Amino acid sequence: MQPRLWLVFSVNLAALCSSSALLQTPPSVTVLTNGTAKVTCEARTSSKTTIYWLRQYENAAKAKSYEFLASCNPGNIPGKKMKKNIIVFSDSTRYFLNLTNVKPEDSGFYFCMMVGSPQLIFGTATELQVVDVLPTPAPTSKKTIVKKKQCPLPSPKTQKGPRCGLITLSLLVAGILVLLVSLSVAIHFHCLRRKARIRFMKQ
Repeated sequence: MQPRLWLVFSVNLAALCSSSALLQTPPSVTVLTNGTAKVTCEARTSSKTTIYWLRQYENAAKAKSYEFLASCNPGNIPGKKMKKNIIVFSDSTRYFLNLTNVKPEDSGFYFCMMVGSPQLIFGTATELQVVDVLPTPAPTSKKTIVKKKQCPLPSPKTQKGPRCGLITLSLLVAGILVLLVSLSVAIHFHCLRRKARIRFMKQ
């Protein structure tokens, strides 16, 4: 059995088990059509190991399967092109997968993997989304503060014209005239009474 066929067969049988031994970044990436997607995998256990790059997909029976893409080890020529739009290279403990000229059908989950003892060790996966237009961030909605309208306080009505009415003023004048007439009549009667008393005393 060819190594690649054996690898695909083994991956299909193995349980998908991620480990801290392989640190894969970024967790997700969105790329425009015909752009380049870059994935990094860091091996924390050994500086010299072979890393396999896989793509997860669903078959007609909705079962998860894994497609072998490329293998990479520290001895690879930097920027070695494996097939189609796949380029792999490494520096010490880090391994890189570049997918160039990507199409919407290249969207999916990509894993780095190494053969451990006794099981296969997977990275944490990178989700690739290939789109024609990058999504724009949703505008932050600013809450509009509605100011409550305050009812205006009723202002006191200013009185136009004099405070005392014409009738009140007339009554006041009439009262004064009545007092003056009464006073003059009383004085007149007092004078007459006095004159009459003087005459009576002279007789």
